[in-house]
Amino acid sequence: MEGARVQALSGGRLHLQHGPIDVVLRADGAEAAVAQAYRAVAARFATLLGELVAELPELRKPMSARPRVAGAVARRMVAACRPHRDFLTPMAAVAGSVADELLAAMVEEAPLDRAFVNDGGDIALHLTAGETLAVGVAGDFSRGSVPALNGRVIIRHGDGIGGIATSGRQGRSFSLGIADSVTVLARDAAGADAAATLIANAVDLPGHAGIRRAPADSLDPDSDLGSRPVTVGVAPLSPEAVADALEAGRARAAAMRAAGLIRDAALMLQGQTVVLGGVAGRIRGG
Repeated sequence: MEGARVQALSGGRLHLQHGPIDVVLRADGAEAAVAQAYRAVAARFATLLGELVAELPELRKPMSARPRVAGAVARRMVAACRPHRDFLTPMAAVAGSVADELLAAMVEEAPLDRAFVNDGGDIALHLTAGETLAVGVAGDFSRGSVPALNGRVIIRHGDGIGGIATSGRQGRSFSLGIADSVTVLARDAAGADAAATLIANAVDLPGHAGIRRAPADSLDPDSDLGSRPVTVGVAPLSPEAVADALEAGRARAAAMRAAGLIRDAALMLQGQTVVLGGVAGRIRGG
């Protein structure tokens, strides 16, 4: 495998790529501070994948087996999954944890006005007083497998949000549920990542004839989900069935918010959208 690659992009952004990790980030602030932050994040990124690979056997264990990890990113993954009692492995929070770790490398090194780290759609963000960040929300798959933007949400300093993550059966990972997408806003990206996975799993219609499933390991022998059935196809559903599935996910998201694990969530399935309210309720059409 080639080593980590760092590339400058337009708009003051930085692209980091190493194996399966593909990140776009940006820092805003004084020129010297941004340069310092970029040097720090490039140095941190150089060793990150190797650290994860070294602990992969533990990270693929279910949380009930109490995975023992040592690395900083691995510890973030375990901490994000620990509050949940479902079957879950720390891999449910890998992308968000990578984003949090890289963001921390920048903001701990230099004073920045604003920064974000986008790891495949799971985003860690840092905002100081007066700063905002507009984030696109995707979940319309009516035109095919590539989602269209449903709108955008403006995150403000003071919202208490440091992470945004999206999960669902149309994403990069397998899902036990049928949601097209679930976007979660939380205090960090790792927590948002784990929560989005579980809320997307909860958007479901068990036993429905229009849903096709297959064992995860029949699709990917290395899947941490083992033989658990994952969704591989969903027929067009009646509006009532869509509403029932979304309500199951909404109830799960509401319980997580009541427990202080998330700030807000937006759930999408076959053209219908449900939001808890608050920040996600500020989504504006694209």
